[in-house]
Amino acid sequence: MDFAFLKNIVVSAQTKIVLLVMDGLGGLPLEPAGKTELETAHTPNLDALAARSALGLADPVAPGITPGSGPGHLGIFGYDPLHYEIGRGVLEALGIDFPLTAKDVAARGNFATVDAAGLLTDRRAGRISTETNRELVQLLRTIKLPGVEIFVETVKEHRFVFVMRGAGLGDALSETDPQKLGVPPLPVKALDTRSRKTAKLVNQFVTQARKLLADKHPANMILLRGFAKHPAIPSYAEVFGLRAAAIAVYPMYRGLAKLLGMTTLPVNGETVADEFATLEKHWNDFDFFYLHVKKTDSAGEDGDFARKVQVIEQVDALIPRLLALNPDVVIVTGDHSTPALLKSHSWHPVPVLLYSKFVRADGIAEFGERACARGSLGRLRAQELMPLALANAQRLTKFGA
Repeated sequence: MDFAFLKNIVVSAQTKIVLLVMDGLGGLPLEPAGKTELETAHTPNLDALAARSALGLADPVAPGITPGSGPGHLGIFGYDPLHYEIGRGVLEALGIDFPLTAKDVAARGNFATVDAAGLLTDRRAGRISTETNRELVQLLRTIKLPGVEIFVETVKEHRFVFVMRGAGLGDALSETDPQKLGVPPLPVKALDTRSRKTAKLVNQFVTQARKLLADKHPANMILLRGFAKHPAIPSYAEVFGLRAAAIAVYPMYRGLAKLLGMTTLPVNGETVADEFATLEKHWNDFDFFYLHVKKTDSAGEDGDFARKVQVIEQVDALIPRLLALNPDVVIVTGDHSTPALLKSHSWHPVPVLLYSKFVRADGIAEFGERACARGSLGRLRAQELMPLALANAQRLTKFGA
């Protein structure tokens, strides 16, 4: 999307848009010709909304490309993830309100489990508690490296943020997470000459961390991903003319929203119902609401088909509360697919539902992968959803004479 072009036709309006993102929504059947998690779930409210909506399938980045959460979200937010490449470390740091500076390189950290041979047996250390995470972070903070400051901050469960601050640091670094089990963590490699010093320092940090954590099973190792510096990116107000708010429990998603200039709203609790309560509380304050549901993705990554179904059903039960607010536009989709069958993100396109009173409804009373494949939106790039949302919210004027 050409932002310069779009800004010229954006107009203000007294309309409200809700983007409901069930993280990792897309799935696969466990058996040939079976149903996906979304198709298995009992979703009477989403099905009824689908009948009044246009349906389709969205590629977060491009066909065949498996996206991370950052690129996946950038796509549905209307940004080209191939142009705006944002490292996961920056998003995690901003999500916990860490004050990043121009001298910082940030990475997302996982506590992990390795066996006696140094091979990974669990990339998430059994999803240790946040309290245990804080205790381990205190240990990592004792590590000192020459010429730089080191910051280690708890995020949630097994996740932490690693920040290195100093002059002349580069962020063109490979990751230590091999994304599979039964192999050792990878050494960090510099991907350009400017980042050689940084790679050497990070490898020293990892070596010392492993020694400190040696007897802390299951969290006896760390993995680092998404090395990045703070990027420059246009805001939602600049591009779309929207007062935008984000409702998310997990810090990374709050960080990405903050990077795009959204107001991150406090959620009193961690359940999906708590997030919907936040939406209701702040309904009159913003034009655009991004509401993020994480646990669909967590269940998919754990290979728990039934739990992912349950989370989808929990969201469905809350849809009447959303519709009672009388939104002008509702988009329901995911940032990527996370089939429980694969226990990971995948390249499969994601179901998408677009509701407004001006939409040409497909009349398909089902929200699922195969139903969406029959919808009038067809198969589209996720970044095309925001212009459609703006048009249906009467926030785009005519192009040309």
